[in-house]
Amino acid sequence: MSRIGKKPIPVPTGVTVKVQAGAVEFKGPKGTLVQKTPPHILFEMAGADLVAKTERADPELSKFHGLARSLMANAVRGVTEGFKKELDIVGVGYRAEVRGKQVVFALGYSHPVVFDIPTGIDIAIDKQTHLTVTGIDRQLVGQVAADLRRLRKPDPYKQKGVRYTGEVLKKKVGKTGA
Repeated sequence: MSRIGKKPIPVPTGVTVKVQAGAVEFKGPKGTLVQKTPPHILFEMAGADLVAKTERADPELSKFHGLARSLMANAVRGVTEGFKKELDIVGVGYRAEVRGKQVVFALGYSHPVVFDIPTGIDIAIDKQTHLTVTGIDRQLVGQVAADLRRLRKPDPYKQKGVRYTGEVLKKKVGKTGA
């Protein structure tokens, strides 16, 4: 049995949970999220808590037990608080602006880079160089932030590019003439 999978997920007031076959639906103040469950993992409400159980006592299911519990806990947190990733654009002339459902970047290329914002994600830009990606789905927020970072990976030598806020770039050690 998984230690993480055994822990019950407290469901706060204002969040409704509907357990279906193969998925669990969460409704909260931030929106609605449907999270699929891995095979052979069952969920049920026990009072004000959501509890994950395996269909049978199989050591192979313990990894999915913990995974499923973590996914459901993230869904509960997403519909109550939401998730946020922050990125910084560093470089002379590097900037971004939101135009409708797109973000247009000037990242030192000969052309502007256009990024389509997926549904369920909000991108806010402060001072043209600080982006905030928010949403209720943790996986989608992280993937969009990684895609934005990939548009111009941070260069450890010139310190330019799109990076996560607070990310420290390490310079590689040069060759020694020994």
